[in-house]
Amino acid sequence: MSEQELKALRVRIDSLDEKVLELISERARCAQEVARVKMSSLAEGEVPVFYRPEREAAVLRRVMDRNRGPLSNEEMARLFREIMSSCLALEQPLKVAYLGPEGTFTQAAAMKHFGHAVISLPMAAIDEVFREVVAGAVNFGVVPVENSTEGAVNHTLDSFLEHDMVICGEVELRIHHHLLVGESTKTQSISRIYSHAQSLAQCRKWLDAHYPNVERVAVASNAEAAKRVKGEWNSAAIAGDMAAGLYGLTRLAEKIEDRPDNSTRFLIIGNQE
Repeated sequence: MSEQELKALRVRIDSLDEKVLELISERARCAQEVARVKMSSLAEGEVPVFYRPEREAAVLRRVMDRNRGPLSNEEMARLFREIMSSCLALEQPLKVAYLGPEGTFTQAAAMKHFGHAVISLPMAAIDEVFREVVAGAVNFGVVPVENSTEGAVNHTLDSFLEHDMVICGEVELRIHHHLLVGESTKTQSISRIYSHAQSLAQCRKWLDAHYPNVERVAVASNAEAAKRVKGEWNSAAIAGDMAAGLYGLTRLAEKIEDRPDNSTRFLIIGNQE
């Protein structure tokens, strides 16, 4: 490709970017108008409902049905979800509680479902997520309910018996575990590996093959494992992409889970029908 051809393509891309920018801005202004109409039509004492999961699902289905590539349906849906998330934040920023701490797969599931424009609040326990939703402190909660290798999450099922809660949606997340190290880690001197007990179990065969004599330390969450490793020179953590990015860790090995089909299903809970 000649320099002249490359320059022409860049000019074309710049022109397309300007059109995309204007269309996104127009959509955002339309979202603001939707909020104005909803507020003006409220009966006295009525609480406005800005987020409609069924409407969002219909939009995403239409996007994927009309997608002709080259971007995959998953990528196109992700782009549109972020656009909708940002537009919804102009109407009413959503507050979403999830099983924390920051950097967990549950947070990744929340971001996948709601986009990054929501206010996400980490909770220390599944029951705390339920209580925040019941109290009206948040609009929705995100909790794990089933893993393809470990089975049902009993704490979540028990919480449904204790709280009157509506299931507003669900998210399935492929779970990929990576071996993470910090900047100061001496990879030849790794003497312990931190992770959640479930993640250690899901990577047992890989660990037996590559680090058979290294101590495996179970901690409260994969994010906690990543946080510990950040300040140590002789340890590693098993965690996902979000924890790696949050704590600035490097992948020493990728996708080390024993089963490539490992996935977890998460529920979106709320008071809204």
